[in-house]
Amino acid sequence: MVVLHSLHLAAPVAELVDATDLKSVGRKAVPVRFRPGAPQLCMSSLVVNNLTVYRGERAILSRISFELGAGRALVVTGPNGAGKTTLLRTLCGLVEPEDGALRWRSEPLSFRDPRYHADLAYLGHEAPLKMDLTGRENLRGLVGLRRIVDQRDIETALGEMQAASFADRAVRTLSAGQRRRIAFAALSLMGAALWVLDEPVTNLDRAGEALVQALLSRHMAGGGMLLAATHQPLGLDPSLCDSLVLSTVKA
Repeated sequence: MVVLHSLHLAAPVAELVDATDLKSVGRKAVPVRFRPGAPQLCMSSLVVNNLTVYRGERAILSRISFELGAGRALVVTGPNGAGKTTLLRTLCGLVEPEDGALRWRSEPLSFRDPRYHADLAYLGHEAPLKMDLTGRENLRGLVGLRRIVDQRDIETALGEMQAASFADRAVRTLSAGQRRRIAFAALSLMGAALWVLDEPVTNLDRAGEALVQALLSRHMAGGGMLLAATHQPLGLDPSLCDSLVLSTVKA
């Protein structure tokens, strides 16, 4: 079963990964009741200073700094190889930085601190749904290990992503866009204040893009925060978006 795993030993689940990874480190979820559509109240900011990441002898990211406030989005852009995915994975504790400091809810924390990861959910470029399970089964497993949700919650999330009509099919029979809709339905149920997304509208048609745009806007309107790396416009209110443009670090 696919689960959302935490990026530390004691925090709630945070990233879509294979269940074998979860089992290998003994992580577990915290059962917190969540109703879809509830406001994401996080009236503080994420502050990152001088983040530097090396791969071997080469700097992938060099002295990256930014601040992201409640109800706002930070859109990360740049050419292939500029380090967009590396930045997101570092912020999620999946890559160890060479240097850098993080503040969350006005506290200096490590990139793997449970207090930070309790508020974070990460959706990568590919959502690793279990291919032989249905969309509903995946949703129940993904969300159930982090939050206590009932069938009404799941049906509401599927309905908002217009995914109910194919949610009883095995994921392996779904298109890439349909799988993406299932993944966003799961994300909407997580209750995390900070969403970290890698190419959020990839593989989606125009209708799917519009649904994701509405979901992201609602998340921000409730005080949620969005950090997204993308090559495509997200259709969000420009007055609520800041931009971080990465360029390839010269050797």
